Amino acid sequence: MDVTRRSEKTSNEDLDSTVALKSGGGQPRNKQNLDYVLRTGLAGGLAGCAAKTIVGPLDRVKILFQASNPQFAKYTGSWFGVVNAMRDINRQSGVRGLFRGHSATLLRIFPYAAIKFLAYEQIRAILIPSKQYETPLWRLFSGAFAGVTSVFVTYPLEVVRVRLAFETKEVGRSSLRSICAQIYHEQPPRIVHSSAVAAAVPAAAAPRSGFINFYRGFSSTLAGMLPYAGMSFLTHDTAGDWLRLPTLAPYTTTANPKNASAPPILRYWAELLAGGFAGLVSQTASYPFEVIRRRMQVGGAVGDGHRLGMAETTARVWAERGWRGFFVGLSIGYLKVVPMAAVSFYVYERGKVALGV
Repeated sequence: MDVTRRSEKTSNEDLDSTVALKSGGGQPRNKQNLDYVLRTGLAGGLAGCAAKTIVGPLDRVKILFQASNPQFAKYTGSWFGVVNAMRDINRQSGVRGLFRGHSATLLRIFPYAAIKFLAYEQIRAILIPSKQYETPLWRLFSGAFAGVTSVFVTYPLEVVRVRLAFETKEVGRSSLRSICAQIYHEQPPRIVHSSAVAAAVPAAAAPRSGFINFYRGFSSTLAGMLPYAGMSFLTHDTAGDWLRLPTLAPYTTTANPKNASAPPILRYWAELLAGGFAGLVSQTASYPFEVIRRRMQVGGAVGDGHRLGMAETTARVWAERGWRGFFVGLSIGYLKVVPMAAVSFYVYERGKVALGV
């Protein structure tokens, strides 16, 4: 009897040891410690910079199309328009013109991507503490909350980047400092009222200028970030699960080069496929909000120079082009977001392996 109990105890210990080894080592990784946070943040920041650099020229053209830049309106509506617009920019400004505003992009994207990925890991650890909580809904919430957290911290840099990318003039181009000053001092439209009392209320309530201008379009950004980040992480994780199914695993996975006892990782093409599919789905779900956001962000640079609210911007887009106006540049969006998401998730996952997380 004692021999049997000792044998059962040994078998259970071996089973527990095997489970621990499959989870990445002798002990489950504590995701709340500072070392894990910093490493995931570094991997996420590098992933964001790599992805944005690859699609920098497409991002420039997409912003010009979305914001209805008069000089490039003739190129919208076709795939050849993208090529012609890039050729036009290259002829006028050279290769540097295709990366106009890219320095501001990298300045923003590193903290944005770092916060997004580390926030996802932390929020996921809280909402999904064990396998039984691994549901599409919790994955969606984890991604959405991570996206909102990162965009709130880095949004002012995004407004500056878009304004820099929107400029097409060669003579007297605005500097980063002048762009910031311009945004800071932009004022809402003056409203004509029939009485002095009625005019005093909005004048006191609406700020004439200030740091709030750097959050122009933030409401539409939040509305778009929820489906974008949520669907991005949900789709990537779900696609990763599909590619790890027993029937596909021999072809789609490979051993972890840093830790042979850790779970196998996706092969490079499988990881790129999962990330690209995530980009396709998330872009489709959130694109109308992105168009509204871009138009709000450049509102002070076109027209009468006043700030545009979300409702007013939506009405203008609808009046100009109907429902199709909310999907202007979507083909460029696919062309940009699919490789960007693929590279981002690939670099992040490989970065975690290299950094031992």
